[in-house]
Amino acid sequence: MKVHSALGCGLLESAYEVCLAYELEKNGLEVKRQVALPVVYDGLKLDAGYRLDLLVGDCVIVELKAVEKLAPIHTAQLLSYLKLSGHKLGFILNFNVIHMRDGIKRIVNGL
Repeated sequence: MKVHSALGCGLLESAYEVCLAYELEKNGLEVKRQVALPVVYDGLKLDAGYRLDLLVGDCVIVELKAVEKLAPIHTAQLLSYLKLSGHKLGFILNFNVIHMRDGIKRIVNGL
């Protein structure tokens, strides 16, 4: 919420990504940006171009958006990332909202 309060809405996702990663690291969390996510097919790990915006603590995926409204495809994207990575918890953060609390969606895989 601090990043949203400072920057507001209207910027590119990459701006929110770098600032959020900085804030999380400043608070002692391990953050990896733009983590490659291979697709396993026929026993091979193949680079299909998928990238996780943020991986926090090697267990939580954070996908950043700056869109007018979250669409079902955004949830499907995060669910796919959770399944491909084996992680259970992810968040979609949409920064294009007046109040950040309205831009947070929590997704749990496997429940």
